[in-house]
Amino acid sequence: MKRAIDGALSQPWTSRLMPVVRIALAVGVVSLLIGGIWSGLMRMGWVLPTLHGQLALLHGPLFVCGMLGTVIGLERAVALGRGWAFVGPGLTFIGGIAMLIGAPVSLAALLVTGGSLVLLAIFGLIAQRQPARFTVTMALGATVWLGGNLFWLAGRPLALASLWWAGFLILTILGERLELGRLRNLPSQALWWFAAGIGALLSGLILAGIAMDAGMRVAGAGFLALGAWLLQYDVARRTLRRPGLPRFSAVCILSGSGWLIIGGMIALISGALYAGPRYDALLHALFVGFVFAMIFGHAPIIIPALLNLPVRFGVWSYVPLVLLHLSLLMRIGGDLAGLGDVRRWGGMLNATAIMLFLGLTALSVWQGRQTPSRLNRVGSTE
Repeated sequence: MKRAIDGALSQPWTSRLMPVVRIALAVGVVSLLIGGIWSGLMRMGWVLPTLHGQLALLHGPLFVCGMLGTVIGLERAVALGRGWAFVGPGLTFIGGIAMLIGAPVSLAALLVTGGSLVLLAIFGLIAQRQPARFTVTMALGATVWLGGNLFWLAGRPLALASLWWAGFLILTILGERLELGRLRNLPSQALWWFAAGIGALLSGLILAGIAMDAGMRVAGAGFLALGAWLLQYDVARRTLRRPGLPRFSAVCILSGSGWLIIGGMIALISGALYAGPRYDALLHALFVGFVFAMIFGHAPIIIPALLNLPVRFGVWSYVPLVLLHLSLLMRIGGDLAGLGDVRRWGGMLNATAIMLFLGLTALSVWQGRQTPSRLNRVGSTE
């Protein structure tokens, strides 16, 4: 069966169809992103039209499992080049659409869990082919995602699943950062520091399934250690000195790492969190401050690889990045000070920053297609 699929993908008609499929998936992923933003604003108290009554409750799963899970799965399926690998992002995409249109949540959770199982198989094969620190780290991330989805499918508290989903994204991003900087010779203390941070994160996630308070604190220590590791050893410290896209990506990586440290501090101090302002502060320090800063930095690299579309970098990309960080400071400040209106407006500006970045990226793609000879050629941030 696998050979049949792989053979089909190599046929001329499939080659002609793939650009259409890629564009359709891109439009679908953007729809999931907008749905996640819309549901998040509703969850914060903004009165907006809705497709169904549960949409606001699905804000986190839409973002992590629907949108980001599909993008990560698609990225790795393209890298692997096997037909069966595209089943994973297909399942997570359908699961995300199911959440968006109001299908049973159990069906969406089942689809997403199936997609995460395929991603684990992809990383298992990649790690077998190339047993390196970065492939093992990303394989651990896929394992953690599957675990979080199983908690969600089993009806465990969403806060527990969300903690595991955060672990999935953090481990995936760390693996990608290691992959980009794999030619560097890191000192032995850096490797021990990295291993200790990963160990604390994984231990905290496992412990959280038994004792949420202790598990959250141990995972928080892992977040803090890994954020500090990125600030100290990531290749972004070197590329910060280079102009253009490398510097922009470095600013994204290093500023996002600061939010990972802040999220770790909140988790370490607060312990078990299931709802409320501090819970909001923790999740959005991780998912908005860390993850979206990394998305901003990696998008000009990932988009050409996934969609075969050129991206032209411009200094205007700094505008949504600065707005993202300032609005997140406003939001978390409102959370911790008990200022509901400040928190809500911070959230609205978070959404504005993300949509502004999306619009500028679309504009840069259009400009890149108009002037291909003047493109910044993007292959690595090293």
